[in-house]
Amino acid sequence: MGVVGGRIGPVRSRDRFLHGESVESVAGSVRSPILSSWERSMLLGLSPDQSELPFTQDFDADGPLVRAAGPVLDRLQSIFAGSQMNICLADGRGTVLERRFGEKSMISRLAAIQSVPGFVFAEPVAGTNGIGLTLAERRLCQVYGAEHFAERSQSSACTAIPVRDQLSGRIEGVLCLGYPYTDADPALVPLVRRAAEAIERRLMDQSSARERGLLQAYLDAGSRARTSDSARNGYPVGMDELLQSDLDQSDQMLLKQRATELMSSARRAAVDVSLSHDRRVTLVSRPVRSLSGVEGVVIEALLPADSDRHAPAPSPARAPAVPPPGPRPRVTPGPATTTVRAPGATGAPDAPGAEDSADDRVRGLVLVGEPEVGKYAVAARRRLELLAEASNRIGTTLDVSRTAWELAETAVPRLADFVTIDLPEAVLRGEESPHPTTEMHRTVVHGIREDCPFSPVGEQITLRPTTPHMRCLTTGQPVLEPDLRAAFGWIAQDPERAELLLAHNIHSLITVPLLARGVLLGIAGFYRSQDPAPYGDDDRSLAQELAARAALCIDNARRYTREHTLALALQRSLLPRGLPEQGAVEVAHRYLPAESGVGGDWFDVIPLSGTRVALLVGDVVGHGLHAAATMGRLRTAARNFAELELAPDELLTHLDNLMVRLDREEGGDNPAVGSAGIVGATCLYAIYDPTSQQCTMARAGHPPPALVRPDGTVTLLDLPAGPPLGLGGLPFESVEIELPEHSQLVLYTDGLIEDRHRDIDVALDDLSRALAHPDRAPEETCQAVLDAVAPEHPGDDIALLVARTNALPPDRMATWDLPADPALVSDVRAGAMGQLSRWGLDESAFATELLLSELVTNAVRYGTGPIRVRLIRDRTLICEVYDASSTAPRMRHAATTDEGGRGLFLVAQLAQAWGTRYTTGGKVIWAECALEAA
Repeated sequence: MGVVGGRIGPVRSRDRFLHGESVESVAGSVRSPILSSWERSMLLGLSPDQSELPFTQDFDADGPLVRAAGPVLDRLQSIFAGSQMNICLADGRGTVLERRFGEKSMISRLAAIQSVPGFVFAEPVAGTNGIGLTLAERRLCQVYGAEHFAERSQSSACTAIPVRDQLSGRIEGVLCLGYPYTDADPALVPLVRRAAEAIERRLMDQSSARERGLLQAYLDAGSRARTSDSARNGYPVGMDELLQSDLDQSDQMLLKQRATELMSSARRAAVDVSLSHDRRVTLVSRPVRSLSGVEGVVIEALLPADSDRHAPAPSPARAPAVPPPGPRPRVTPGPATTTVRAPGATGAPDAPGAEDSADDRVRGLVLVGEPEVGKYAVAARRRLELLAEASNRIGTTLDVSRTAWELAETAVPRLADFVTIDLPEAVLRGEESPHPTTEMHRTVVHGIREDCPFSPVGEQITLRPTTPHMRCLTTGQPVLEPDLRAAFGWIAQDPERAELLLAHNIHSLITVPLLARGVLLGIAGFYRSQDPAPYGDDDRSLAQELAARAALCIDNARRYTREHTLALALQRSLLPRGLPEQGAVEVAHRYLPAESGVGGDWFDVIPLSGTRVALLVGDVVGHGLHAAATMGRLRTAARNFAELELAPDELLTHLDNLMVRLDREEGGDNPAVGSAGIVGATCLYAIYDPTSQQCTMARAGHPPPALVRPDGTVTLLDLPAGPPLGLGGLPFESVEIELPEHSQLVLYTDGLIEDRHRDIDVALDDLSRALAHPDRAPEETCQAVLDAVAPEHPGDDIALLVARTNALPPDRMATWDLPADPALVSDVRAGAMGQLSRWGLDESAFATELLLSELVTNAVRYGTGPIRVRLIRDRTLICEVYDASSTAPRMRHAATTDEGGRGLFLVAQLAQAWGTRYTTGGKVIWAECALEAA
């Protein structure tokens, strides 16, 4: 394809393709690999306008590939000096490792995607491009101008080639040359091939001379020549190339595992391995000997020639004869390893392919190495598997003891037959131990049997200076005792117990300190009994790695335990420690912290004037110390606002404004920080008046309360939801409801009814059934609700408040209505004195008479009629004077020459409390006197 034609043709075809034309309509004008890549890009949902690519710093900037390619990239940079060439090296995942430029000033003109290592150009994220297409096609590819899927690359072209590991045939990276599409030159193809071959040779040089000799012997034996149908550009085909489209990670791991085990057996054999998609691969081990006399093993993979292996199409320059893929054969699934043929069986000669020349199976090289190296590789793989398993199994919870158990369960039986773990008691509480050597407690005993006579869990461990445990504590390093019968320091710790352990064939020990962030957290002991071989240095290193990972998890759990304990203590200190004395309602409450961490739930019962009571339940969003501290600030503010006798909707408005200010203070001048601080709260506020049996309620995004009537009817009150606190500027609405005497009002937070394993409607039905028992006392109701409704493992705090209403009897109240006439004050005083006499409160008459005189006179002189006077006998004697004025009185200090200004001062001296509250029609001035007042 010419440059001009290659530019204009794909432009039109690409536009037609992107506008939805069928693949067949553009197939004639676009190369097949490009069109296939476009289709894949569209199926992946990529956009041609996409300008961002994934960026990662998780790449090896000094690995074997970079070291091998360094001189080659330097040479290419000198060849293209002064040109617009962009030289790029990527790894096998498409991540750019290095970039070089023909003209050094290009780095300042190009976008970061084209100049900075770390961007990923794999086809699934970048669409059609040189690196991504090369990894997909697994051969040299060229992409010109509009053949790129992304708009940003329309003016450039590139030539890219895979870089392989000659030992395994695996693609290790991609070498890509990018340039303006007008600078395309056919000479670039042989140049980039020679550069890739040079990098591959340098990669080969990094392997050992013994491996290179074995590989050369394998090639010289005729495998390369006699399996040319499975060769690719002069080196053996790797296993990942034979099954490239379907060989997933689990298949690769399984093949490598079986190949390593086959190599370590050091004998001629064949193993059938079942893979995914009902496929079966035969691994064959073949002995080889290098010219220098090194004996080794070659592991080949054999596949039927007609299997659906999706071998890549070769480049036009070097097209090997690969049989076309046919239909996948029907294979009956079997176990992972089904057959092992003995030496001398068909398919395992010394000279590969000698008797299989007529065999039409495709061969691929998997491994070349020495048997002893294979044995080490098997052991190393098993250690890596154990460490990988430890990463998944240790630290699944934030519980110190459970994390220690997970370490023991991971180590038994693959590293040890028995494991003991000793931790200081302070660590179990979430603290650092100041004297860990003297506070050790046996926390874990775990092994292949339960009858081994170790010190039991819970026992305090006293360590002698000569024991391996104390030595590892003092040095901070693991201690290996290969033969416990000769470990006199260990025996001297407890001779009788040591004799019993030796009798159970426990013969080798590794003790490892549990250290994390410079803090000593405990000791782990690994004991061996079944394997007669003693522990070695490799086992000690593995035990140390396991213990280091576990220690970090234990320290995280310890820190969480400490923070959780502090947050719980803070929250409990901020919650009510007892209920105030009041007669309006009988109250019971429960608070249940979440298992995941302390939250910001709270409740409160606040006595108000006129025998009224306020009930409050709230929930701060979030968990931890911050939520608990915010809860304390909100509860304090709510009590202060309640003391001002605010209506429920007004109180929620003040709390909302407070949350907005707190949020602003948390973030300072940065609104983004503020949004991550206090994110809001919900609240329900109710005021119940036993004199009228009226309850006024308002809520701010909180679940509605439940009302249990005396006949057992349960209703979720339909209150206006209102916005959560912290949004600012939105109104709240109060609702007034009459509550029959002995009704139960149930207030709760969302932790009671919200559970990810249960629908909220189901939880509300459970709540209604649990409450449908009006004869229960509030305490019994609380417990019944928690038993029936609360989640088994609550993910959020639960606050529950149950209030049974009382009504004040009419004979304990007296009311007088009068106009604003000073002459009628004496009539009110006389009526009040008579009422006190009927109540048997004659001793309180004098003080009450003075109070009423001052309050009524003040209302007549400064207020607006009509005026109402009410006496209430409750726990205290309450005097209330209503008037229609909204002007509040204030107490002032009168001078000696002033004729007035002493009335409220006198009221304050005679009453134990006094104040003002506003109503919809005016205000009430009230005063309370103790019933014992004379």
